[in-house]
Amino acid sequence: MDNENQEKQQPLGLEEQLREMLKNANLSFILPGARPVPEPEEQAPPAAPDALAPVRDFMLRPREIRDYLDRFVIRQDEAKKVLSVAVCDHYNHVRLCLETPATADLEYLKHNVVLLGPTGVGKTYLMRCVAKLIGVPFVKADATKFSETGYVGRDVDDLVRDLVKAADGNTELAQYGIIYLDEVDKIASHGGIGKDVSGRGVQTTLLKLMEETDVSLFSQTDIIGQMQAIMDMQRGGESNAPRTINTRHILFIMSGAFDTLPTLIKKRVQSSLIGFGQQDGDTKDSDAAFLHAVQTRDFIEYGLEPEFIGRLPVRVICDPLDADDLEQIMLKSEGSILRQYERDFTGYGLKLHVAPEAIREVAERAHREKTGARGLMTVLERVLRHFKFELPSTGIDMLKVDLDTITDPDKALQTLLEQSIEPRRKALEADLATALAAFERNNGIKLTFNRDAIQAFTQQCLDEDKTVSKLWADRFHDLEYGYGLISRNTGKTEFRITRKFVTAPADELSALVAKSFREGGS
Repeated sequence: MDNENQEKQQPLGLEEQLREMLKNANLSFILPGARPVPEPEEQAPPAAPDALAPVRDFMLRPREIRDYLDRFVIRQDEAKKVLSVAVCDHYNHVRLCLETPATADLEYLKHNVVLLGPTGVGKTYLMRCVAKLIGVPFVKADATKFSETGYVGRDVDDLVRDLVKAADGNTELAQYGIIYLDEVDKIASHGGIGKDVSGRGVQTTLLKLMEETDVSLFSQTDIIGQMQAIMDMQRGGESNAPRTINTRHILFIMSGAFDTLPTLIKKRVQSSLIGFGQQDGDTKDSDAAFLHAVQTRDFIEYGLEPEFIGRLPVRVICDPLDADDLEQIMLKSEGSILRQYERDFTGYGLKLHVAPEAIREVAERAHREKTGARGLMTVLERVLRHFKFELPSTGIDMLKVDLDTITDPDKALQTLLEQSIEPRRKALEADLATALAAFERNNGIKLTFNRDAIQAFTQQCLDEDKTVSKLWADRFHDLEYGYGLISRNTGKTEFRITRKFVTAPADELSALVAKSFREGGS
């Protein structure tokens, strides 16, 4: 018997026996003069993260929000100020309601916002950045997709349900989120007889959401949700999961271009403001100037219901962008489309460098597109898409975009390809080596191209504008079968490929197969 077993059979001492007895009785025992033996502490389960922490701990100030927005959105200084104050007022009130529930019983008008301005000036981007900064769920939708309940189209209550999805199912956090409804100018009613399904009806149904109402988490058309609710009831008793969400603290943002609204404002003010109505040009700048003078009656004349526009007390005007603004967006915005294109080319192993004069030309062309910042992508895509297609297969690792590239991208690409024959050849040779390695791995047959054969093969790729895999599939697809026969007839597993074979692979392979049968039969 070994020492370990001997130790196990030794009787316990008096102290050890007492400790064992008390341990079994769930009691503690300390001998005189002895130090207590600490009991192992039970590990408490990790605390669940507080989903409401972003709202409960909201302490941002308007200037801090403005400074954050400056990193992403160029210009729109006044819009940033107004929006920052509205957001801070809203979430400060929400924080107070969480700290002191009695505050929620006080009368309070929400700072719902209507954003006005032409397309591509950053209206959606502003609100998306605000939601990201605060840490609350954000939902964006187009007003034209909704209809009054009972008609074809989405129900406006789906906006709130989408907010719950954006909060990963957390209804408690979702009730403090932001709903952004774009193209709200398209649901303006324009009179007429009968129901205005696409206009007045949607405005009316949106009213209850903007004030306070309980929205069911299960739509009438949500079959899965209805089945889940029935199953919960059949299991006996009420489910602990909430079935509704309250909209009292959801911040609503409505936006639209309101293209003809400046005309209505001009008619109202030109007779009362000396000189203001003399701006006869139909430029974007003059439209923006009139838009800053918008009043509630202008919205009503445009076609929005008084009750609807009355629940949007904060009016934010976004000004059109000129070429200078678009240039600054590419150079300074953290969400610059130019940075996106640099990342796109990096994915192909290419470094993109755009010269200052090229950036200016892109901005000028984008401004002529009259789609705001969206015009930048339109211009860049038109200029660079063929470079994206051609260069990843050439071995070229740098694309320098200058003014000539913007002016005539096709000519610039052709010049670059002609000046980069050697890198393109090396890239094709590397692809050929990969194809040969795969052929050997799959068939157990090693093909070795001599230098002349490699040059002939890569030249064919260049002349026919084909990749290695495409040329191989078109002209060398019989190699697997042919060399398989040759290998079985001769026992060889290594073969050398010459220029003559590359030039006429079918003829050469047929001759080699016939020869292998003669050698195998002799």
